[in-house]
This record gives sequence, structure tokens and C-alpha cells, in this order.
Amino acid sequence: MLRPITTNSGKTTHREVALHPGAVIILPILNDGRILLIHNRRHTVYESLLELPAGTLERAPGTPMGVAHEDPAAAAARELTEETGHTARAITPFGWFYTSPGILTEKMYAFLATGLTPGPQHLEDNEQIQTEPFTKDQIFALIRENKMVDAKSIATLLRYFAGL
Repeated sequence: MLRPITTNSGKTTHREVALHPGAVIILPILNDGRILLIHNRRHTVYESLLELPAGTLERAPGTPMGVAHEDPAAAAARELTEETGHTARAITPFGWFYTSPGILTEKMYAFLATGLTPGPQHLEDNEQIQTEPFTKDQIFALIRENKMVDAKSIATLLRYFAGL
């Protein structure tokens, strides 16, 4: 959509903005302290990326684009089970961020998932996802070596490891 903005000189112009209902990202911590990451086939970039589980908040039928009705914590629990097969005893919020505020209204809510119990994945028809656990040192190496290139996952992991 085109959104009107007023420039410093008072002129009105328009900026293209993509409306988004918001999303969640989940940092699943296994009982041994390792982080469960996913290998997610991203059709937009024709690659399988190493990421944290994540997903879009659901909209109610007929609601305007960019408006979600789903509670972020419920969405985090749903996405964790869908993408990894695990359920969590605790889903704890630990901040939020905008993923690309220059073009997109997406606000992403971050959650820690602890007390994990494995189970079957519930993937959507177009999803190709495998899980793999990693230590903190392995994750830092993946980021340093440019083997993890998903910005939302990097931001969330760095925020977690920094103790924010």
C-alpha cells in the first residue's frame, strides 16, 4: 500500500509499505542447554536456511491486512509444535523487534521455549523443515562463517546470548 508521509520541508509524498499482521520467533532450549534450530527450505531464495522456528500471527477472516487476532504466546506454542514437533512446558516472552521497518510493518515477538518434549512435526504442505541441535559455540561459529544468514534468527540469538 502507499502511505502518505510529510517530509521535513512540509511536502507530502508517498512511501510504499507492506502491511503484516506480526509474527513470532521461538528460541527452543533443549534440556541439555543446546538450542534447537531448523533447516528451512525458503522458496523465495531457493535455499535451505538455518533458522529458529518462526511464524506469522493468524488473522481472523475478513480482518484488514496487517491486523492479527492471535495471541503471540499461543502462536509461538503452535509454531514450535508445527515446525519442530516439540511442545514446551514454558513459553516465555523476551522482547520484540521490527524485522524491516523501512518497508514492512511486521513486528516480531521473541519467545524462549523450555521444558521441551519431543513429538511429531505438523508441517504445512509447502514446508520442508528438519531440526538440529547446536551449542552456543557452534551457533557463534555459524554466524561468523556466514553459514547462518537469517537476520531474525541472528538478532534473536544474539539478544539471548547477550542476556537482554
